[in-house]
Amino acid sequence: MTEPTISNLPRITPQTLSGLLLSQPAPKDIAVIDVRTTDHVGGHIRDSMHVPSDTLDHRIPALVRELEGKKTVVFHCTMSQHRGPGAALQYWRERRRMLGEAGGQEVVVLEGGFMRWQEKYGKDERLTEAYAEDIWADGYDG
Repeated sequence: MTEPTISNLPRITPQTLSGLLLSQPAPKDIAVIDVRTTDHVGGHIRDSMHVPSDTLDHRIPALVRELEGKKTVVFHCTMSQHRGPGAALQYWRERRRMLGEAGGQEVVVLEGGFMRWQEKYGKDERLTEAYAEDIWADGYDG
């Protein structure tokens, strides 16, 4: 793969991700990384890792090592317009620097971020933890 940019990083829809997360047996080769900072309220994708974007610079190398065996790594923020794609690109570049290649692992961005996720799956306890519907009722603006 040629070096991606924020605009051409692969995206995954909430529907596709939910299908993967609900498949049986439960996938162990997918990691979901939530990079929201102060807006990390009102719920999160079940079993996701919270890695605030303001901590990425020093946490990315450890994250690359920790997620080395994962087939797919999904990044997201509230709307996946800036922080989520930026984190995915930073991770992709660090993975290439550390391992000499970036292949062998799909690095994707959750289309629409947690905003879109919670619209469909906020109340689904199989997929979302700690959901606070009242925070999202009027369109949370972070």
